Amino acid sequence: MTDPQQDPQPETRKPLPGMAAVALYLMLLAGTIVVGVVSGGHYPPLFLLFSVVFVTASAGLIVGFRWAWALALAAVFLLACYWGWTFSIARSAAPAVQGLLNLVFFLYLIRPEVRARLH
Repeated sequence: MTDPQQDPQPETRKPLPGMAAVALYLMLLAGTIVVGVVSGGHYPPLFLLFSVVFVTASAGLIVGFRWAWALALAAVFLLACYWGWTFSIARSAAPAVQGLLNLVFFLYLIRPEVRARLH
């Protein structure tokens, strides 16, 4: 039995499941870019900068930093715009699905509950 006079255990701040999903998605994109650059020039070497930004945003988002939230928000918004533009040109399903996935992540990140958890 616990003594009611004792201070309760400090609550550890875990990331929200959606923030963890966005962080995992950004890590997956970073890995895809690295493999694409290394394995024969699918992407230009300058894209490695995007990979660094995605990894930084992912790690900071797990910790709960506001700057990482802003970085991840910008990344998914720009990716949603890029895939929307690609869909308007190609008219295929793959860019539409990618754009909608990024749009869902963007809409999740702008929720007030998510912003309230950041420090």
